[in-house]
Amino acid sequence: MKYFFTLILLSLLSIPIYAQDYQLVWSDEFNSNTLGKNWNTEVVPTPSNNELQYYTSRKSNVKIEDGNLVISARRENYKGRYFTSGRVNSNLKVSFKYGKIEARIKLPKLANGLWPAFWMMGEDIGKVGWPACGEIDIMEARSEEHT
Repeated sequence: MKYFFTLILLSLLSIPIYAQDYQLVWSDEFNSNTLGKNWNTEVVPTPSNNELQYYTSRKSNVKIEDGNLVISARRENYKGRYFTSGRVNSNLKVSFKYGKIEARIKLPKLANGLWPAFWMMGEDIGKVGWPACGEIDIMEARSEEHT
């Protein structure tokens, strides 16, 4: 009898349950050559997490290629840092209260300190700063050798 109830419980857990039907409120398929409409390219000379790179807005670090946003890290001396990379945000351009977030993300080979991430910040970050604005990490990945 105990086995039967366990089987029933497990079968009920496998039934998909949808809280609501979602409606698309915003998307970016990167089908233009510019990020300007939806995205800001960040220039961050001294990242806050002891990172070694200088975040630039150069096309070698942030570009759209074949309908994809491509962010590249490069080993190079640049303004006193040993690496460059790119970082984008949608601050003051895109904001919504409720929704479902989806992204197609191709990750690099994780080694040598790479730590790609996709996250959301509160829209009041300019007023209250981080972490008071809130943060939701959607995806972060890094090499096990650096944990």
